[in-house]
Parts: sequence; structure tokens; C-alpha cells
Amino acid sequence: MTGTSELDIEHLRTWIGREDIGTEAVDPALVRRFRATFDDEPGNPVDGEVAPRLLHWCLAQPAVPSHSLGPDGHPARGGFLPPVPLPRRMWAGGRFAFIDELRVGDTMRRVSRVEDLSLKEGRTGTLCFVTVKHEIEAGGRTVLTEIQDIVYRGLDAGDAPKKVPPPAAEGRHRREIVPSAPLLFRYSALTFNGHRIHYDHPYVTKVEGYPGLVVHGPLQATQLYRYAAELGGRPPARFSFRGLSPLFDTAPYVLHADDGPNGTLELWTATAGGPVAMSAEAQW
Repeated sequence: MTGTSELDIEHLRTWIGREDIGTEAVDPALVRRFRATFDDEPGNPVDGEVAPRLLHWCLAQPAVPSHSLGPDGHPARGGFLPPVPLPRRMWAGGRFAFIDELRVGDTMRRVSRVEDLSLKEGRTGTLCFVTVKHEIEAGGRTVLTEIQDIVYRGLDAGDAPKKVPPPAAEGRHRREIVPSAPLLFRYSALTFNGHRIHYDHPYVTKVEGYPGLVVHGPLQATQLYRYAAELGGRPPARFSFRGLSPLFDTAPYVLHADDGPNGTLELWTATAGGPVAMSAEAQW
């Protein structure tokens, strides 16, 4: 287990301010694949048509050679993101402000910047949080801004006492999702995500010690966002989400939603009898 004293925080914080820029065209074929993954009719997208929101997670992803991937399937550390020497890297949450729309035929430009890095002590030891700001542009206009929170942590200690969170509440609106292996594989492919916890069963169970394949945080966030848009009759202008506990392909999970304060919608994911896995809030 790595402690805070073993991490060179001053060195890691030199990554603050580092930027990465990526561009990619919003291709009709990608829109079709995205729609199909989420069980929409793929249709025949044409230039100028509004693209699905959160499609930007499928665009301008780092394309590093396979030999440059780390043992977990992520790009080796020390490039754009700091080389945090902790074995698990996960998406802790994020927040969006939508300003305009991506359209089929646009060339999307993503400007990413490391905004902050901090250390905390958790049940499994040191937690390192990295905050990244993404600005998504197309045709000279800002489409959305996104703040992404990434957490690095150690492996669970087998003899560490585990606090059992309470079961999630039932939402007024509910929809069951089956986290099939094809769904997880398709979403990994869409986002060019090589992280092995989402598709490599021997790795995720024998190396990382999870009971099954892990459901992507961005996949859950996209499902919750789309559910909010359906319930609200239009896409939310602001959306935030936070990962609280992992979901696995070992059981179906449910999208829950209920009215929140001041016209917001509160959403969460959970398995039957399980704790909240991801919480979210949508604002119009």
C-alpha cells in the first residue's frame, strides 16, 4: 500500500497546467454506431444533423500504439496525465455545461487542461484526485465545457474492515439495464478505451480482484443523461455525476430518477438491494 509520504506530490503537481488538444470529424458512421449501442434506430445521419449528446466521449481519444499501453490497458502514465504510482485509475465524476450542439460533419476540437491534483487518505490508503477541464469546440463555437474528476487508488486490502453502504432508495421512475458483455465491449470500442476491467474477465477477477466486468462510469452517465432527457422532454443544459461504488456485469442494474429541488431531476444507478453506484443531477 502506498502512503502519501511515498508520493512525490510536488513533482506530480508540476503536471497542473499541462494541455492536450485533439480533433476528429463527427462521422455519420460513428453516430450510427453510437445510436445502435444505446438501442436507438441507427438511421442515416446527414451533415448538419444534431449529433447525440455525450458523443464527444467517443471522439479525439488518445491513439497510442499498443506497445505503449500499461498493464491495465490504459496508456502508460506520464504523458498528459501525471504518473501517479497507484494501481487503480477510475473516473470519479464530472460536470457539464451544454452551450451548443455538435452536428454531423463538424470537426470537433477538444482542448484539455490539468486543473488540479490533490491527495487524501481513504480506507484503502492514499487517494490521488486529478481534475481535468475539457472545452469542446466546433466551427469556432464552444459546444460544451466539462470538468472531469479522476481518482487513483491502491488495491483493496483483504483484511481491511469494509463499511457496507445502505441499499439505494427506489426512484419514482425506474428502468432496468442488463450490462451484457457485448454492451460493455461496444462502449469500450466506441470510446477507444483499452482499460481491461471492462472486457478482460480473467484480468479483472484475478488481478484487480473484482467479481466481474466493471460497467464504465461514462456509460452509466450517458444512460442517466439520456433518461433525464426522455423524462424531461428535452436534453438537460447542465448535468453532473459522481461514482460512488462499482457496478459489475454479474446482475442487472436500474436507472432511478426522482424530482429534485428547483426543477432539477435527481438520478442514480443501483442493483436490486445494492447501494447507489452513481448519482447524478440534471438541470434545464
